[in-house]
Formats: sequence, structure tokens, C-alpha cells
Amino acid sequence: MSALAPLLALIASTYPGAAGEVSQAPAVPVTAILVRHAETVASTETQCDPTLSEQGVERAEALAHLLGEAQVSHLYCSPFERTRGTLAPLAAALGLEVVEMDPRRNDAMVAALRGLPPGSVAVIAGHSNTVPGLVTALGGRIVGLQESPYGEILGMNAYDRLFVVTLPAGEGAATKTLELRYGE
Repeated sequence: MSALAPLLALIASTYPGAAGEVSQAPAVPVTAILVRHAETVASTETQCDPTLSEQGVERAEALAHLLGEAQVSHLYCSPFERTRGTLAPLAAALGLEVVEMDPRRNDAMVAALRGLPPGSVAVIAGHSNTVPGLVTALGGRIVGLQESPYGEILGMNAYDRLFVVTLPAGEGAATKTLELRYGE
């Protein structure tokens, strides 16, 4: 059993309408798990869409192991090989299709996530400069970002950060963000 599954259940139980309230049906949140793509081989001028390095493949497999029993129902990535490769082991293990989304369109990704059925768990693989914006657009928070000409980004060598954003499931509920680390 994945170590993350009980944690997701605990987070869901803290929302209004969760177990313990008898007056209404439980309001079950949507959970978005965001990661930056895993490590890549060095890109060149002729190859701007690098594949995962050996270390990146190991990290992608660690992600699949971590989330394998977390009831993941949806997978999203940008249209780049490194994000597809990061989710490939998880997609294969769960038999899910990875849906590509434009990383410059946070509004479309937020709408897609907010439109998921209650209880859905979506994993999104993005980039150092897109993950922070998407977490923020969902109402979450990230600390420890670096300034860049493109705005605040994850550190250039920060491949192990995983953000669990629980979207409100009912009136008065707040978005919650939990940061974890995974892989070696």
C-alpha cells in the first residue's frame, strides 16, 4: 500500500461534510498532485525536448511506486517528452491515459481540475516555471521559490518536490497544500 493513500484519506476527512457529520452527504474534495518533470539528459541546441536521464527514469518509477495505490484517476502533463516520461510508469501501472495540456494555460488546467468528479485524484507533471503558478492558481501556496526572469520558479535542481493540493469540496472549505519529497 502506498504511504500516500492514508494521508490523502486523512486530508479528505478534514473537510466539511466529511465522516462524522450526519446531516448531509459527505463533500469529497478533488486532490491535485503536482510534480516537476524528473531529471533529463542534457539538452542541446538541436534538441530542446530532452528525454529523462537514468536518474530521471528512477525518479519516475519512484513516483509510480509512491502513488500506485493513491486512487489516482487522472493524469495530465505538458506536451513535452520529459513530462510524459515522468508519468509513464504511473500510467502503465494504473492503465490510465495521460492527457496533454498547454502549460501556458493555467486557466484551462484549473477548469479541468475543478470539473473533475468529487473524490478524483489527478497527477500533473509540469515544469520548474509552471508548477508554482498552477499551485497558486488552484489556491495553494509554495514556499522556497527562486526568482528568475520568468517569475518565481522551483530551483533548477529541485526534482523531488511534490505538492498535494486539496480543492474545496463545500461551502466554507479552504484549499490546502501539502509539500512532500520523493525519490533519491
